[in-house]
Amino acid sequence: MKKVCWPYFDPEFDTLPERIYGPPCRVCIDNESMEDCTVIKVDSVNKQGILLEVVQVLTNINLTILKSYISSDAGWFMDVFHVKDEHGNKLNDQNVINYIQQAIGTVREIKNTVKAKPSNNDVFNNSEQTSEHTAIEMSGTDRPGLFSEISAALADLHCNVVEAHAWSHNARLACVAYISDQSTDTPIDDPHRLATIEDHLTTVLRATTTPIQSGPETASPQEAKTAEFLEGTNMTDVERRLHQLMLSVGDFDTPPFEPMRSSPSGSDGDDEEGRKTMVSIENCHEKGYSIVSIECKDRPRLMFDTVCTLTDMQYVIFHASISSREGRSFQEYFIRHVDGYALSTEGEKDKVVKCLEAAIERRVCEGVRLELSAENRVGLLSDITRVLRENGLTVVRADVATQGEKTVNAFYVKDMSGNEVDMDFVESMKKEMDVIDLEVKNDGASRRRPSSSPRSSVPGLFSLGDVLKSQIERFSHNFIPIN
Repeated sequence: MKKVCWPYFDPEFDTLPERIYGPPCRVCIDNESMEDCTVIKVDSVNKQGILLEVVQVLTNINLTILKSYISSDAGWFMDVFHVKDEHGNKLNDQNVINYIQQAIGTVREIKNTVKAKPSNNDVFNNSEQTSEHTAIEMSGTDRPGLFSEISAALADLHCNVVEAHAWSHNARLACVAYISDQSTDTPIDDPHRLATIEDHLTTVLRATTTPIQSGPETASPQEAKTAEFLEGTNMTDVERRLHQLMLSVGDFDTPPFEPMRSSPSGSDGDDEEGRKTMVSIENCHEKGYSIVSIECKDRPRLMFDTVCTLTDMQYVIFHASISSREGRSFQEYFIRHVDGYALSTEGEKDKVVKCLEAAIERRVCEGVRLELSAENRVGLLSDITRVLRENGLTVVRADVATQGEKTVNAFYVKDMSGNEVDMDFVESMKKEMDVIDLEVKNDGASRRRPSSSPRSSVPGLFSLGDVLKSQIERFSHNFIPIN
């Protein structure tokens, strides 16, 4: 028998990089150093997007980032976060601590989700979405009632909307919807049917009387195409995709016409004292960095929004400092483009400033928030949004989710001119609702009418409660309050 010799490989060879450079990622969670917050320290081999990956993990469990210090020179990433939970407390839940250590400590490849520039009005689908539903992405020119028209179109196409998220900003709309087949409640994977859905929704998006008049970077043919969607179902994955869709249709450019706005002029970044969002960029020629400085009203998920935008615009963050005080956030980023150069032209700087301002503003919505919970059924979303549209209200932001057998709908609404809904109208609407229990929030206040309250009416004032009750109750008799 012929003897075969194989080369010898030391079994410890595979761990050589780790023994030289240390483990891929180390996470230390410290509850002792600070009295009022938890300190999270992350050390990792540096790679493009690692900061966004870490921030996304913290944001996805609704942690508030009070301070952060980032340094990633010489191929090594070091970050310190001062955080609190959503209730303003330290992280005392061991399950949460274990999740953070596992989620950040597990190094994975970050997929570059910035694709070729989409058109102004686009529809994308991914029939291989990791859940049991098909993902549909839409972006384009916004107009009053558009989200309602999209919902009706999906119902006409025999699609059940399982989950949907939509943002409106600067007369642009971005929407991500998870749909299933109406009869089988399974993903839609037939290429011909998907093409029909794309064509129909693109027609709805294009049916606007005034096109977007933006710069050449955002002006492209209107078409529908298939696109890869983000893997995973975390809310921050969806939000990042909404940021990307908004960026692709140029919501950072204010159109010459404004049929509707997501908030009153100047209010998106203003605080109670009227201080506005300020973004500036200067170059540090000695070190070859561009220094981005941001001062704005503080709010949850703010760092995620800014880091997400810089990353998706292909900038690398080498150093950063984030802090907040007296309701204001102060962020400073030392960046270079992925090609290794600082921002060299005023046009490039101006675009980054506009895109960061848009990223800060587009999540904020000053409309009245309506929340409904109902037994899930096909066409419910279309029915609710149609009633709102027919009675002078338009949806400027939407979050729709299915929880077991129930659907939870949260809408920010305004009138068709983009103005705030009169709160007297809202109070009257709440008093008229018996079977339908509706929660209404405005300017951070939340007031719920007890279901046993007697009915009353305001003479001469239209009652949305009666309309909702008469047009929706016949389809779904079991509306319940949101806990």
